[in-house]
Amino acid sequence: MTGIQALERLYLDQAMKPGQPRRLEFEYKRHGTLSLIANWHVALGKVIAPSIGPTRKEFDFANHIANTVETAPDDGWIFLLDQLNTHRSASLVRWVAACCGMDSELGVKGQSGILKSMETRTAFLSDPSHRIRFVYIPKHTSWLNQIECWFSILVRRLIRRGNFTSKDDLQQRILEFIEYFNHTMAKPFQWQFKGFQPRL
Repeated sequence: MTGIQALERLYLDQAMKPGQPRRLEFEYKRHGTLSLIANWHVALGKVIAPSIGPTRKEFDFANHIANTVETAPDDGWIFLLDQLNTHRSASLVRWVAACCGMDSELGVKGQSGILKSMETRTAFLSDPSHRIRFVYIPKHTSWLNQIECWFSILVRRLIRRGNFTSKDDLQQRILEFIEYFNHTMAKPFQWQFKGFQPRL
């Protein structure tokens, strides 16, 4: 989740009155933006190993995956991702190969071997024989990625009406919300969509 703005309201909100919701002050001061990289544990319904920083580049994502796997280093991992290029990077391929003890030559990015292209890297990262593997959802199907559902919860419950005095304040409040969510509201999502029924 990129571009989370740390907005500080210049004046206090107007309090609720009977029949009238709280009114937000529309003038604000910007303190910068942060990016949140998070994992949704499908079976537990929890957010695990969140990473918050100023960017979401190739290096940031590879470090995030490494930190996530470190929470249970001997387990098998399956990550469900969209097709963003940082999710299929050379850094991630190198890390998976090193983590899984693969000694094969990876090649040169853009020239040869596994690192040659996005397609070759995707095939390597998706290999079902790997202990750590990645499943890439088709384009335009972000609703299949459950972390997107949780991001909407974060926006509605914290960010939309939030008042943040700095990027550090924003980061701290997001981490506190994640801890609160995991302890009080965490549960697996129940899919209700039954599909389209053809007309006869």
